[in-house]
This record gives sequence, structure tokens and C-alpha cells, in this order.
Amino acid sequence: MMTPVRVLVVDDSATMRGLISAVLDSDPGITVVGQAADALEARQAIKQLDPDVLTLDIEMPNMNGLDFLEKIMRLRPMPVIMVSTLTHKGAEATIAALEIGAFDCVGKPHMSDPHPFADLADKVKAAALSQRKFMITSNRVAAAHAAPASPEYRPSRKIIAIGASTGGVEALITVLKNFPANCAPTVITQHMPQTFTRSFAERLNRSCAATVEEATDGAPLEPGRIYLAPGGDYHLQVSGTTAPRCRLVDREPVNGHRPSVDVLFQSVADVAGRRAVGAILTGMGRDGAAGLLAMRRAGANTVGQNEKTCVVYGMPRVAFEIGAVEKQLALTSIGEELMNLTAARREGNE
Repeated sequence: MMTPVRVLVVDDSATMRGLISAVLDSDPGITVVGQAADALEARQAIKQLDPDVLTLDIEMPNMNGLDFLEKIMRLRPMPVIMVSTLTHKGAEATIAALEIGAFDCVGKPHMSDPHPFADLADKVKAAALSQRKFMITSNRVAAAHAAPASPEYRPSRKIIAIGASTGGVEALITVLKNFPANCAPTVITQHMPQTFTRSFAERLNRSCAATVEEATDGAPLEPGRIYLAPGGDYHLQVSGTTAPRCRLVDREPVNGHRPSVDVLFQSVADVAGRRAVGAILTGMGRDGAAGLLAMRRAGANTVGQNEKTCVVYGMPRVAFEIGAVEKQLALTSIGEELMNLTAARREGNE
């Protein structure tokens, strides 16, 4: 048997520490080795207990979670999962934490939630298995220095569809910084808790040349615009062959996710066929693999992030293994490749 993942739980609420610990200890693959109420206690506990993974509250006394996370990533890099309130303020802080180097995030549950922290144990185990601690610096530098796309780029009639999950915040920032202001219409599904996607769209819009917004039902797909699926209640689809639009569909989760990458990719395959380009980035599980295969079979070009640059080589691995990925690339090469595949100067792209 594999050695259980050793976790330190950091939260200023004794009730929340107890709930998180109970959820994690119920998984035989995880052992909670300690708890801390603030950053000062956590610092000592890290030195004494040497945990594999840390769960970290955003809002704490003495030193907030963001400041403490920065110190961890600079002095003792380790996988950290942020625990945040499902508010706009909490969402903005969580997006910042994911940029700094947090492995993933979970929202604090409501009191009426029958299954609090349902996916936390899986995220903790994925964090322990990842190579995240060795990639933090290189990914952040790559994101900060991504090369701009060629100013001669003119978009063809193609649509870009991108799917991502764990590690997707940094990955998408890296990819989209290669997109010019007149990029091909782009639709994205990123697994993220409800309320977090709007803050993420705002963050992307501030750092990208193109306009990034949370997708709304009926929004026309236009050059220079990037549409991010809202988290929680709907799946994002594309509909309309002559005038493609965003559609928000109320249906059950697919592959345990809503929004689902598979739902988005399948709709793009149906609507756009060979007039589409798909990319699957870092993430846990297999969501998006079947949809990307449908895109490739419909004539679309498809790209997958390679194992070396993935935070979690899950979704791209499954997609590659089933033949959905036409080309595997390092993260820093994917944005440029997507521009090349959708440029009007390429034969057959008009």
C-alpha cells in the first residue's frame, strides 16, 4: 500500500478545521498530521511535521493566506490547496493565490450542504502526486514573459475551444497572452467553483490584448473576444453554424463537472467541424478527452499540453491515449500554435 498523504490543515475557525480534518481523515489514503489556526502556528507545524500537502484559508489573523502562500512558495515550495469563501472578494483572492502557485482551490460549503468538500480528498491526493513544487517558478516566469503573437495575424473563420482544470489559471494566462486583440473567437471551460469564474474572467481581461468575458446565453462569437464558461449552474455550448453563439444549458453534470469540457467540445465538433481548433490543458480526470476526439474526427485540429509542463497530466493524458490529440506541445508553445492554426494566411483557413 502507498503511504498516506500527510496533510496540515490551516484555518482560523476551529469548526472549519474540524470539518476539513474529518473529511480528509475519512479517506484511507490521507492522514491529517496537524492543524493550525494562523500563519505563525502553521509555520512551526510545517517545520515540525513536514507535511506533503497544506490546506490554507484565505482570510486569517496575523498574516492572511495570500501573504503566507507567497512565503511558502519562496522558502519551502509545496502543494497548497486554498479554502475560500464563495464571495466575490474570496474569489479574487483565490485567483491571486492560484497565480502565486497554489495547486487548486475549494469553496467553503454552506451549512446546508449535505456533502461538504466532496472533491477535497481527490484534490489533496492529486496535489501530493504532482510535480507542482518543482514547476512553480518556471511556470510563473513563462506566464510573465509569453511572447506576443505576430502583428500580421488575421483571424480566419475558425473557432478556438479550450478546456482546463487543475493548474488551468496559470496555464490559461500563459496561453492567452499570445492572443492578439483580433484573435479568433475563443470559448473556454475551466473547472472552477461558482462565483470564481467572473473574477477569473476579469483577471484575464486585464492581462490579455483580446476582450475576455464570462459567457452569457446568446452572446455572438466574434473575433477579438474570449468567452469563459460561468461556474456552477450551466454548461457552455456553441450553437448555430452560420452565426455561432454561446449557449448556457441547464443539465446534469457530465464527468462530475458543470460546466464540462466534453459538453463544450462536443458542441463545437457538431457546429464547426473542420472550422475549429481544440486544446486540452492541465487537469485531473478525463473530462474533455471524448469531446476533443469528436472534434478531431469532425476535422478540427487538436492540441494537448505535454506531460512535462502539466501541473496534473490527467485530462491531456487521457485525450492523447484515445487518439484525440493531434499534436502535444509545451505550455509556452500552445498559444502561438493556436494562432498559427487559425490565421487566415494559412491555406484553407478562409
